[in-house]
Amino acid sequence: MIYRKTHRVLVQGITGKQGTFWSEKMMACGTRIVAGVNPKRAGQTHIGVPVFASAQQAMEREPFDIAVMFIPPAMAKDAARDAIEAGARMIVILTEHIPAFDVMAIHEAANEHGARIVGPNTAGLVTPGEGFVGIMPGHNTNIFQPGDVGVISRSGSLGTLVCLNLTRAGIGQSAFLGIGGDPMIGTTTRDALEALDRDPRTRAIVMVGEIGGSMEEQAAAYAATMQRPVVAFIAGRSSPPGKKMGHAGAIVTGNAGSYASKRAALEAAGVTVVDTPSEIPTVLRRRMAAEVAAAE
Repeated sequence: MIYRKTHRVLVQGITGKQGTFWSEKMMACGTRIVAGVNPKRAGQTHIGVPVFASAQQAMEREPFDIAVMFIPPAMAKDAARDAIEAGARMIVILTEHIPAFDVMAIHEAANEHGARIVGPNTAGLVTPGEGFVGIMPGHNTNIFQPGDVGVISRSGSLGTLVCLNLTRAGIGQSAFLGIGGDPMIGTTTRDALEALDRDPRTRAIVMVGEIGGSMEEQAAAYAATMQRPVVAFIAGRSSPPGKKMGHAGAIVTGNAGSYASKRAALEAAGVTVVDTPSEIPTVLRRRMAAEVAAAE
């Protein structure tokens, strides 16, 4: 699920305002966008990219690995199924507020065809120095710089803040994985953690979590087996129980998904949990230095 410059990208909804803007930014920093989809403009070329009536038609002419969706909620299910059935290996679903039954249908299709879903309601993927897919400011070198720290976040804005703080501290990133904020996402925090743990370019990992659900607790179980240092920030420490805060998945019922539960699980697994994002660079440097010392 880590974006690489060798990946070929399809943009569904490329001719819209957001599709156009972000496609231009993606291409400017190296992303290989090979085709777009808009049934009403099939056969045309838009911002230098051929446009097709469907993902399946695009795959026949311009084979792609990743599809990214700039598609309204009511049309998201059909667009995702089109890309999945065309043979996309990964679908980056930026759309939020997709009806729950449609999301379930998307996941069912992805499981059937062996496709990876990132999202819904994701900000996308960034690999500094190679490109990005989605709506993260991967083109902004003040925020993203190549390095060896992987970053995982449900939130695009919090993920951006963390990467900005890292870059300002002189710490580059190996990859940013935005997993999405909806309750039914296709890639979990643990999935992303495992992917970065397998990545030879990643030396340490920053995990940006939120209250609600059990993804951080599940990720903690895997973090306990890791050699790479992990630093985490959990948003929502002051949120009242039973009240939905921010993302659709950020709701706490009793002790399940609470800040205390997540922090306790992560710390028991050897993860350093900070109180504020600004602490991450200092704590990360300390953990990485300790790792080097232990190896000597």
